[in-house]
Amino acid sequence: MTRRTPGDPAARRLTSFAALLADETRASFCLALLDGRAWTAGELARHAGVAPSTASEHLGKLVAGGLLAEERQGRHRYVRLAGARTARLVEELAAPLVPGADEARPRTLGAAGLSSALARGRTCYDHLAGRLGITITDAMTARGLLRQDTGFALTDDGVRWFATLGVPLDTAARRPLARGCLDWTERRLHLAGAAGAALCTHVLDAGWCERIGSGRAVRATPEGRRALSQHMGVDPATLDGP
Repeated sequence: MTRRTPGDPAARRLTSFAALLADETRASFCLALLDGRAWTAGELARHAGVAPSTASEHLGKLVAGGLLAEERQGRHRYVRLAGARTARLVEELAAPLVPGADEARPRTLGAAGLSSALARGRTCYDHLAGRLGITITDAMTARGLLRQDTGFALTDDGVRWFATLGVPLDTAARRPLARGCLDWTERRLHLAGAAGAALCTHVLDAGWCERIGSGRAVRATPEGRRALSQHMGVDPATLDGP
């Protein structure tokens, strides 16, 4: 085993990365950006309940540290997570380390409602998660569109299925076409990768799903329930719950 020295560059990088997320405001920004969209500094400041100047200072650190990417359009400054790898890391770090060791129950009806909505369905950066994501993943597997026995992989039928829906797959991307992402509320794997991102974009653009408010929570629309039943064999009742 290679012995690490106090001046190890890898150790310094890990320490710097941990320090970026060891602040509640910066962590709140990263969690908000898991919805896959670009936010302005002002929007994130209001979300975290901090002054714009405080938000700007924290965002500068996150951008400099490589966790966020910055875009400017005129006077507006937008930030988003640096990529799918960063989003996956933030999502996994936010999950409770031990099943059942979740944080205290929400103290208000609003917080409880949001928690329940996120558990039913949400975006995990650029793909679907929660009960909705798991249900779709299971339905695709049952129909032979997706394999999970030797890792996540689209079958030939799955590739043709995407083509039939008119959903383009970015097969030239560096990210895997399909991979499993551990769902922190369901404790199971849901579909991620290029296929998961393409499917998420499609269900939102086609009106099969809609966002709830301005956050990550999503739900199937009446049209979406019919479409998910028709194209995937999803029982709409499985999308309901507390």
